[in-house]
Amino acid sequence: MLLDQETENEIVYELCQLLGRSILPLSRFDRPGAAVQGFATAFFYSELVGATDDGDVVHEWLLTAEAATTASYGEIGLRPSVTEPADAASDGGILMPDFAGQWLHLPEIGVAAMPTGGLHGYAEDQGWCWRTQQVTDAVAARADVIAGIGADPSAAFVLALGVADDGSRPLEAVIERVVRDGDDLRVTTELPAGYVGAPVFAVGTRAEGELALRCLGLVLPGEQGGHQVATFDRISSAIAAATAGYR
Repeated sequence: MLLDQETENEIVYELCQLLGRSILPLSRFDRPGAAVQGFATAFFYSELVGATDDGDVVHEWLLTAEAATTASYGEIGLRPSVTEPADAASDGGILMPDFAGQWLHLPEIGVAAMPTGGLHGYAEDQGWCWRTQQVTDAVAARADVIAGIGADPSAAFVLALGVADDGSRPLEAVIERVVRDGDDLRVTTELPAGYVGAPVFAVGTRAEGELALRCLGLVLPGEQGGHQVATFDRISSAIAAATAGYR
């Protein structure tokens, strides 16, 4: 679906309001103090596992591209808007040795997923708590939505933490185009530094005719002037298969 410019701008604003606190900056390097090898974005995802008399059972993950996690050390950046109190972000970030070992790797789809229990435990030990938003199962695109993306360009919205000249990581939402490329979806242009791992959104229509955001998946490393999207139907299936013995 292509949209007029005014509608696209309205969606960008709504996206930042609804999910601006779902994303975190990542960086990776060989050792503490070494030059950064790469920047990326990760986002919180709440997976609906089941339901009980007491309510829904969800597992929370931090998702990103696997390519962003293959390093000896990594840092998950803190932003004032995602911590309570906000000044907890003055520490800069959470340094992680054995960074690659902190993630569930799903190489067949190019995605890595981190259970967030350790992040919540870290915050509790430091005397603060997370104040985040999540991409929920209700927002994650199902297979039929993804199958509806064809060879003609459709509007797509990427929510990411870019990389400024001074090394800061500003919140950015950009309007792009996504197309079907065989069995895959692709963002048709090369995205700036820091966008790998970021969530990609499309707009669908509810039964009552209202527009609804759907998260198609996440940005994989660039190739051939664009980026393949790891789609949410594959992400959900891969996580379920990899954790089948722990549910």
